[in-house]
Amino acid sequence: MRDFTNDLNEVRGRVNEAAQYLKVESNRARLAELEIEVAKPDLWDDQEHAKKVTSEYSNLRADLDEFAKLAGEVEDLEVLHEMAREADDSSQEPDLERGISSCRMRLDQLELRSLFTGEHDESSAIVQINAKDGGVDAQDWSEMLLRMYSRWAERRGFEVEIGDVSEGTEAGILSADFTVRGRYAYGLLTSERGTHRLVRISPFDNQGRRQTSFASVQVWPVLDNAEVEINESDIRMEVFRASGAGGQHVNKTSSAVRLIHEPTGLVASSQQERSQLQNRENAMKKLKTMIVARAEEEREEEMRRIAGKPSSIGWGSQIRSYVMQPYQMVKDLRTEVESGNVAAVLDGDLDSFMEGFLRWRRANAEAEN
Repeated sequence: MRDFTNDLNEVRGRVNEAAQYLKVESNRARLAELEIEVAKPDLWDDQEHAKKVTSEYSNLRADLDEFAKLAGEVEDLEVLHEMAREADDSSQEPDLERGISSCRMRLDQLELRSLFTGEHDESSAIVQINAKDGGVDAQDWSEMLLRMYSRWAERRGFEVEIGDVSEGTEAGILSADFTVRGRYAYGLLTSERGTHRLVRISPFDNQGRRQTSFASVQVWPVLDNAEVEINESDIRMEVFRASGAGGQHVNKTSSAVRLIHEPTGLVASSQQERSQLQNRENAMKKLKTMIVARAEEEREEEMRRIAGKPSSIGWGSQIRSYVMQPYQMVKDLRTEVESGNVAAVLDGDLDSFMEGFLRWRRANAEAEN
């Protein structure tokens, strides 16, 4: 009978660590408080508050249930191992191997939670893509990125709401903004903030020359209660026809709204509702979120500058290269994470890049402290 003591001790140690980064004890106390809140008969009198409470309750309950189930399975494996060792029953080895492997895999997924250290990492995300240098190739590249993030969100079970897609001059798109709704969407998508570079043989060049093109990606958290005073005279409103998601640009109605905040240049759009008024309200909420988030970023950057620690992850910097010719490679220039399967990455296989960024971000933060 094989001795699994070391394997089980390692898994048990990781479970104990999970109890710390998941804040199991304090979250159990918080869950008890939320259970009282959700049971109140007047909870839904204030719908915004009710949504916040029920969302927090649901997330905490899921985390604690997952932890309790995992801890229970490890305990069962420890008991099975002890009994099998006493009886010298080697027939239990396959079950122990499978059980330990399953626990390790689930612990890997849980440990990703410990990397979400930002204040808004659990939030949904607003994403904007803009074509930069490279002409029509950059516009085509921007549409490829929109598809890539849409496929990534689909894989993770996130919901994507397209706010606005501006058609390219010949192909692709000039810009797009969309909202990704789901827990940790913002925390994961912060890895994508910056300039993305594509190198390939241009499909728009009759001579088949290699072309380098660029697109920028900006990401903001969705803030439920973003409060900021906006002067109406600072806002320019445009009305446009709604378009289909993911590049299927089919004109539907003229109720879609785009708001441009002149002092900052920030643009927020909405086309989900039939009513122009409702779309304006949605776009205004999004715009307030973006203004508040930008102000927070600027304050943090100023504090870093005063402390002599300039940011190394500014959104305007080049973060990742996607090379299709003369070789196949996607490489993150910050973390050194890379993949030779460009097609898979462009089809939404981004998790290794996102996790690599989160680990790199935490390492940088620890080095600064």
